[in-house]
Amino acid sequence: MQTEATLETTLLGPLLPDRACGDCVACCVELTVDTPEFQKPGGTPCRHLTPQGCGVHAERPHICRTWFCAWRRVAALPEAARPDRSGLLVSLNFERAPRNCFEGVSIVVRALAGRQAIDTAMAATVFDSLCDQLVPVWFSDGAEKMLMHPDREVADLVLSGAPAPAHLWDEVAAWRERYGVFAQDG
Repeated sequence: MQTEATLETTLLGPLLPDRACGDCVACCVELTVDTPEFQKPGGTPCRHLTPQGCGVHAERPHICRTWFCAWRRVAALPEAARPDRSGLLVSLNFERAPRNCFEGVSIVVRALAGRQAIDTAMAATVFDSLCDQLVPVWFSDGAEKMLMHPDREVADLVLSGAPAPAHLWDEVAAWRERYGVFAQDG
């Protein structure tokens, strides 16, 4: 757990002091929680969620006290990108059994249930704010997940190990250096 918190700070930044969850409870519904002290399936409201918010806020599980969405950490995300306003929940994701090297540790932008947020200008702003570093970015609508960063051509070259053309060589080399060790298993 400590390693994940450290990675979140390293990849997304520290909590921004001027941002608070307020009445946003998107994570209490959308996320899967599977810790020794608390479990909750994704896409279902937490059993402690009430119309007024968390019913056990003062004694909430450790994961709920220490986990924060990317909107709370990434200054480049505008105020309007708060999940309950934008319909997009952005988080760092840790996949126990990744299918490829881009899934192990990645940023996932989830469309909240019942929202068509991917078709908005805010979605473009969110992706522009996130797709500028060597961290894979995925989009999920709950049914499917697609890789948004790196682009498909770069991702295919990283995964295949094929030689990169000159115009992509530096970018492919950077991704391979960071994730290549995982590509052999995926």
